[in-house]
Amino acid sequence: MKVSEILQVKGNILYTATPEMLLVDAVNTMAEKDIGSLVVMEFGDLVGMLTFREVIKVLHKNNGAVGAGTVRKHMDDHPITVTPDTEVNEVRRMMLEKHARYLPVMNAKTLLGVISFYDVARAVLEAQSFENRMLKAYIRDWPAEAVQED
Repeated sequence: MKVSEILQVKGNILYTATPEMLLVDAVNTMAEKDIGSLVVMEFGDLVGMLTFREVIKVLHKNNGAVGAGTVRKHMDDHPITVTPDTEVNEVRRMMLEKHARYLPVMNAKTLLGVISFYDVARAVLEAQSFENRMLKAYIRDWPAEAVQED
């Protein structure tokens, strides 16, 4: 299974922020949309990711306050990316090794979407469930063997 298949199922809704957006506004967007990340875009290019991990770090540093900073100050400015052709097993490895819960999907310089750890887990579970159903159907429909008598 490839990343492109996950994106097809997930849909194409994408939430973005700009580097100059106030962090409090970005946090409000994340809360209102019930999302864990925002893609940070500037002049049409991906320049970073803001996830709940970065927000939690700010809250910790500021004793529970978001503060008056911008997204640029707190975003991950070197996010790991994948392509539509990246295999899901490679995505799983990358997410686990790099502790990344959200990965932008890029086709050259074009942002196609973001996949989350949840999206990958759901896709793998659905693929395994489908395979399991097919195997059970195959076993159930196994041709009866002729009984040999001596």
